[in-house]
Amino acid sequence: MKLLTVDTIDEAREKILQKLNSYSPESETISLGEAQNRILAADIFSPCDIPGFRRSVVDGYALLSSDTAGAGEAVPVFLKKAPSVSMGKAADFSIGNGEAAYVPTGGMLPAGADAVVMIEFCESAGGSIAVYEPAAPGAGMVKAGEDMRKGDPLLCKGRRIRPQEAGLLAAAGITELPVFIPLKLCVISTGNELVPPEQVPGPGEIRDINTHIIKAMALKRGFSVVSSELLPDDEERLQAAIRKAMVLSDVVVVSGGSSQGEKDLTGEIINRAAKPGVFTHGLALKPGKPTILGWDEESRTLLAGLPGHPVAAMVVFELLLGWLHDRLFNQRPPFPVPARVSSNLPGSPGRTVCQPVILSFNDGAYSAEPVFGKSGMITTLTRADGYILIDMNKEGLKKDEPVLVHLF
Repeated sequence: MKLLTVDTIDEAREKILQKLNSYSPESETISLGEAQNRILAADIFSPCDIPGFRRSVVDGYALLSSDTAGAGEAVPVFLKKAPSVSMGKAADFSIGNGEAAYVPTGGMLPAGADAVVMIEFCESAGGSIAVYEPAAPGAGMVKAGEDMRKGDPLLCKGRRIRPQEAGLLAAAGITELPVFIPLKLCVISTGNELVPPEQVPGPGEIRDINTHIIKAMALKRGFSVVSSELLPDDEERLQAAIRKAMVLSDVVVVSGGSSQGEKDLTGEIINRAAKPGVFTHGLALKPGKPTILGWDEESRTLLAGLPGHPVAAMVVFELLLGWLHDRLFNQRPPFPVPARVSSNLPGSPGRTVCQPVILSFNDGAYSAEPVFGKSGMITTLTRADGYILIDMNKEGLKKDEPVLVHLF
């Protein structure tokens, strides 16, 4: 039997980068409404001052701060009531000494005013306003351009658009923006025992899990999933599906058929379908050893044969394909959570161990509790918040040893 010659995670990553060394993401222009979770392909500069006028950040009275000197609960300052400012209207009057004008939150400040006192510290009495608190210059207001000046960098290339970035772009009046076209990914799951989730399994059959795990992980990372297919262990059909997927996508993920069993043919088929073919057959990783990586030069397609067990497939996707996406699009990897492991854990000399864990917060620190389960059990992942990696050169971890938890 031919044994797997494994690569470390770092070695596999380096080989992937060598294959994609000339990859340059393409870009397209889309509307702001379509931009959620997309990645900016160019720096964006503010076309205007934000805000465009002096505005109040509280409900209160606009006034001259010098008029409030010495104001207090026992001895308020009395000011003449000036016209009120209406929301969404220009404040077309000025405030002079001894005057105060009501301004709603977000309302425009009238000329002359240099502060706003919250309405809770003021009292209206006929034509006068009693002010019970002194105000420093600039209190309760923002200046024109205080948030952003015209021409200032608004967002940098490589920034992922979240709701807050979408709000900033809207504030600047930017309704179209350049974004990177995401990597296209095809998913092929293979196995005579697999049936679609909507089908009741017969004797010896199980529902297909990995297609849906991989699609969900790919979409979460920012890939564009262009197709998914469930196939039996049939060489001709699998080879035809891989060839078709290489035309459609940048990354082809084949789930199952990557180990050394009698029906595990993915490596051989990748070598027939792609040139030069397989460059990694085995990872020094537990779970995830029977992982295949291949390359097709003509179509510039990366092929990844992931283990059939859901836990292993998810871990390998995260460590290789998720990492690759972050690297190509200059994304900051998710921050791991510092914690201490709650019990002794064995390592596996020569292999990096990926251990799912549950996080708990006690006495001001996080604890990582191992979730034990065989790699074919999906409940292992649904109970886990993330995973820790035990270095291949460590015999294991001792209770209370510090670890970094990578969140799923």
